[in-house]
Amino acid sequence: MAGTIDQAKMKFSKIVNSRSYTRFNQSQNPDGESSRVEVKLSVEGEEEEEMDGTEQGHVQRDAYMRSSNSRPLNKWRSLVCVGVVLAVFCVGLLIGYSVHRKSESPSCSSPDNDQSSEKAQDVPPIYDVSGPSMDWSDLVKRLNDKLSSKAIEDKLSVYSQRDRNAGSSVDNKLGDNIHDIFTKLNMEPWVDEHYVKLQYPNSTKPNKVRFGSEEIGSPRGFLAYSETGEKEGRVVYANYGELADLQTLQNEEYKVNLNGSVVLMRAGKISMAQKVMNVAKMGAVAALIYPDPADYRTSEDIELYGHVHLGSGDPYTPGFPSFNHTQFPPAKSSGLPGILAQTITTDMARKIFAKMGGNIAPDNFKGVFSSYKLGSETDKVAVSVSNNLVDTKIHNVFGVIKGYVDPDRYVVIGAQRDSLSWGYAKSAVGTTLLLELARVFTELKKDGFKPKRSIVFASWTAGDFGNVGVTEWLEGYWSSLDRKAFTYISLDGVVTGVGSFRASASPLLHTLLQNTLKKVQSPVSRSDLLQSYGGSLSSLLTPMQMDDAAYPFLAFSGIPSVSFSFISSQATADYEFFGTDKDDKNKLDFVTGGKVVELSLLAAQVAGQMALRLVHDHILKLDVTKYSSVINKHVNAIITGVNMLKDDKVDKIESLSTEWLNAAKGSFGRAAASLTTDIDNSDLDDIEMCRILNNRIMKVEHNFLSPYVSMRDVPFRHIFFGNGWQATEDLEKYLKDVHEKKASFDIDQVLNKFALLTWSIQGCANDLAGDIWALDNEI
Repeated sequence: MAGTIDQAKMKFSKIVNSRSYTRFNQSQNPDGESSRVEVKLSVEGEEEEEMDGTEQGHVQRDAYMRSSNSRPLNKWRSLVCVGVVLAVFCVGLLIGYSVHRKSESPSCSSPDNDQSSEKAQDVPPIYDVSGPSMDWSDLVKRLNDKLSSKAIEDKLSVYSQRDRNAGSSVDNKLGDNIHDIFTKLNMEPWVDEHYVKLQYPNSTKPNKVRFGSEEIGSPRGFLAYSETGEKEGRVVYANYGELADLQTLQNEEYKVNLNGSVVLMRAGKISMAQKVMNVAKMGAVAALIYPDPADYRTSEDIELYGHVHLGSGDPYTPGFPSFNHTQFPPAKSSGLPGILAQTITTDMARKIFAKMGGNIAPDNFKGVFSSYKLGSETDKVAVSVSNNLVDTKIHNVFGVIKGYVDPDRYVVIGAQRDSLSWGYAKSAVGTTLLLELARVFTELKKDGFKPKRSIVFASWTAGDFGNVGVTEWLEGYWSSLDRKAFTYISLDGVVTGVGSFRASASPLLHTLLQNTLKKVQSPVSRSDLLQSYGGSLSSLLTPMQMDDAAYPFLAFSGIPSVSFSFISSQATADYEFFGTDKDDKNKLDFVTGGKVVELSLLAAQVAGQMALRLVHDHILKLDVTKYSSVINKHVNAIITGVNMLKDDKVDKIESLSTEWLNAAKGSFGRAAASLTTDIDNSDLDDIEMCRILNNRIMKVEHNFLSPYVSMRDVPFRHIFFGNGWQATEDLEKYLKDVHEKKASFDIDQVLNKFALLTWSIQGCANDLAGDIWALDNEI
């Protein structure tokens, strides 16, 4: 058991820690023993091209030469010796060139050749940039030509099987199948194994809901990580359970007290975990969530599945990985609400509303039922939850296409494969595209494409329990991933409709995403995707949510990430069948007009071209200048909040200065502009210079993780996209609440937040500036 984990760690460590100058490959047998050692010292040239327009190549040749000492010559023989030396030099040059060319052929050395292996490691490394070049336009054309509609259609039927719960036999079989495919593609696959706690319904004791003495029903759907037991209380209807909804219930008109209540909410707008946590903070003892016909236009027996952990990963190992040999005392995530939570069907909710009294609900609370009331003191509902917490072994599966210049730098493309229901749109489409892109990238490599950086393909499991597989991997390999994984591209839920497009991404990826959408042609018009969806990327961007698989990469690990989806043109929320037992092929065919395969092909082109660009160019296509506008937005909002409090003459506010925060904002802007200038003035044929510049770019996202908070206590440490007191939005909200008399002013708390936020931004600016002597020391 421990051996399997150690083998996985060794396998992953080989990939991420490989040297970037010399190709030193040691292939392995399935049992982990070395079977062949291969050393390649390459000096051939490689044409590279950077721009979208006219491509210009360059040829770079590196040679490793040892110096030698010449013997002194007698003057009277100098002319003769010079001639002899020249002749010998010419002959030696020809012989050396011939020998060197032979050394480039693949080695067939045996595993016992340890001595030659050690000697090879002593040779000063050089970059491997050999092989035929492939310009950008040719590369994109080959990518699009190789993507196959037939292959996508065939794979969809395989990866949409029912009952592929995380850790189940079906899930494990699919994982083995993916591992076999990666093996056939020579992608050196490995498996990452974790032992996690997952919660499932009790097969012998179903969950139940009663209104008074009448049983409402026993739903099949459930919410993982709910507390177990039975609670009874006054039933209160709270619309979507958003904070604004709960504040409406407590205003002067309604004055509803949620303490000790059972809160009935409709699904949508925010995650189920957010709903349950919101009412738990108000003192509720249980939460019921149902699909309202106004939001879910399907049968009344639709079942909902989800979880209540307001976080990601195994909630019983917060901040550390769930390896079997880790020894930690029992712990719980602060994101667990600690109350009963259960989903019910539309028909069950209709029965409850029919029995409820009290005030008529506000107009914005109403759906399509005939009656919506908030509930009276005598309306009692009992909820019984009997879920079992199960220790489960799960497997993430990986394959890699190694880079030739910087193999220890990599982009990760990932997709969830498990599902609590059919999960056709949620995970089957993404897994299909993951394998299709793996096949196509492998073929591109055979055609002569040599990516500068590596591409890791990841198949995650336990995604329906709150991105457990993803987060445990990030927690387990934090040190290996730090400053090495530079982008994550999520394939989850990439097709949920037709007619529009939506994306969530780190600002560093906005320019790349925009340029990619300009290069992918719409199948229904002659224009590109960006133009066909309005021509502006900003109108297509939405904030990244916590239940997005890309979120832990961004907010927990500081790795720029992106997720996107083709959606219905009328869509105002997520695909209505996510997390239901109706997320099947028929429903997705219906909402897309039978264009699932066609849209999947487009999604593969978008993800594939983004990944190609990130591993093809000399300089990473991560636009650091985009963060300047993000910083400006938040700093200006904070300054506005402070000025409002000064106008309100809040006590001690005069001691608060925004000067240094504003200075840090300016420092980042100057550092970003300086990097752009350095890139423009650098010789991109200089590989070491490119690596130095790319290192500066890669550190930006990571440096926005606040170093002043604990990973265990506040896992999402990002100051702009995280969740906690270190986030800029938390400070902005606090200043607003003080202005609106919803909170008292604590000058020490505000000064502390100002200082830490200022130095987080300034620290990022310093690192972006480069060398220590180039720092902006204005502060």
